[in-house]
Amino acid sequence: MHGEYKVPGGKLVVVDLDTRDGVLRDVAVAGDFFLEPDEAILAINRSLEGAPADTDAAGLAARIDAALPPGTTMYGLTSEGVAVAVRRALAHATDWNDYDWHLVHEAPQSPALHMALDEVITAEVASGRRPPTLRVWEWGAPAVVIGSFQSLRNEVDPAGAERHGITVVRRISGGGAMFIEPGNTITYSLSVPDALVQGLSFADSYAYLDDWVLGALGDMGVKAWYQPLNDIATEAGKIAGAAQKRVVADEGAVLHHVTMAYDIDADKMLDVLRIGREKLSDKGTKSAKKRVDPLRRQTGLPREAVIERMIASFRSRYGLTEGRVTDEELARAQELAATKFATEEWTARVP
Repeated sequence: MHGEYKVPGGKLVVVDLDTRDGVLRDVAVAGDFFLEPDEAILAINRSLEGAPADTDAAGLAARIDAALPPGTTMYGLTSEGVAVAVRRALAHATDWNDYDWHLVHEAPQSPALHMALDEVITAEVASGRRPPTLRVWEWGAPAVVIGSFQSLRNEVDPAGAERHGITVVRRISGGGAMFIEPGNTITYSLSVPDALVQGLSFADSYAYLDDWVLGALGDMGVKAWYQPLNDIATEAGKIAGAAQKRVVADEGAVLHHVTMAYDIDADKMLDVLRIGREKLSDKGTKSAKKRVDPLRRQTGLPREAVIERMIASFRSRYGLTEGRVTDEELARAQELAATKFATEEWTARVP
């Protein structure tokens, strides 16, 4: 069995192993990390040899930590990263490069239709009728997108939304509210087979699925990192938030979508969103205006150029074929938008 895992902000870890009589055998750890002293790699292999195959990642990491020689130094490697690679090998997880990735980047759509397209496209990936897909959104109208479990009245000021002509929609994933203006926002979705995140915890899958965008931001001069559970942050402030939804039907799939602030009208946002003091204190800041630091300021690039560079970065890593939403997918999404995402029943399902 073979498993790979790129440690967030670090290097690639590769594990080859077998199992016999319910325990790990012939474990060999490799990768492009740095490790001192040399014998530490042998200690890691020995620590995993004979471990019960059902040991979770935390248990495997503990075995590794206990076996490391005194003074061991890891660069781009963690014991947890090795443990995740082991779990991915045991789960027969796939890798990004195992797939023919498709790009969907089409004309602006209404907020409700975007919600529906995420659901339809991810279901198609789960069924195997569509390859894994990167969809870059273009917004047809300003919106507030609230999480699946958020209270509508607690998150949105209806008078403010009406005053600024802002549509409120509810997505199928959890997480917090997003304030959207078409020219100020960059949003993308990844609809991926469940096999790609096998062996990862729910929390680890967030950073794993967005590692490519951290690299793309780095190429644009923005040093960014993942701030658990679901924020992408820089020294200047938060620049993006992510959310996920798991599809269990057919072969299974994961919807992972991210909204990034290219620019932001903070006064308008505060007039529309009801941002509580508890949320702000949890983020370590006293002002909502300071929570988000737009990409326009940090990159100095036009929004279209940022998107182009993000797509180019993904393509250089994993390959990317130009695709489109099929007529059948669009028809299903339009029906779903009308009967679900544009309805008061769905939007106010948590009043």
